[in-house]
Amino acid sequence: MRRTRFDTWPCSIARTVDLVGDWWTPLVMREAFYGARRFAEFQQGLGLSRNVLTQRLDRLVEEGMFERVPYQKRPVRHEYRLTDKGRDFFTVLAAMIRWGDRWLSDSGGPPIELRDRETGLPIDIDVVDARTGRPIDVRQIVVTPGPGLPEELGELLRETIASRSRKGEDSR
Repeated sequence: MRRTRFDTWPCSIARTVDLVGDWWTPLVMREAFYGARRFAEFQQGLGLSRNVLTQRLDRLVEEGMFERVPYQKRPVRHEYRLTDKGRDFFTVLAAMIRWGDRWLSDSGGPPIELRDRETGLPIDIDVVDARTGRPIDVRQIVVTPGPGLPEELGELLRETIASRSRKGEDSR
């Protein structure tokens, strides 16, 4: 069965899901943030088949999340190093960690802790507005068309938002 592609949709969520929306890709990225660089390290951390891992790593290289760097000449072997784009993805995983720790952890608490390298203190993950430093609350957000949205979709979005507001369908 062929999957639907979202890479050209005018939606940042859809485009991100197109890149990392399978089960394994976020976990490959997690392993990279845990320090994995070599194929065998990813495979050991995930227990993933060689062909699926190869596909995921190739796609992440193609998308600019990893850079493939040779570390051995004969036979040629590569490391997978996070690029700036790849490192920036950590904020997505951090949000997932925060949500999972709050809503999916068992009574023993979170399975891992993120700690500050300098102080050793646990990091309290929060998604904040970079301009104000305030935590983001979905109840305080208004969705509006952005500069990259095609004009005809902007009008549709405005109509949809207005219609939902009139019907009281705002479930936030």
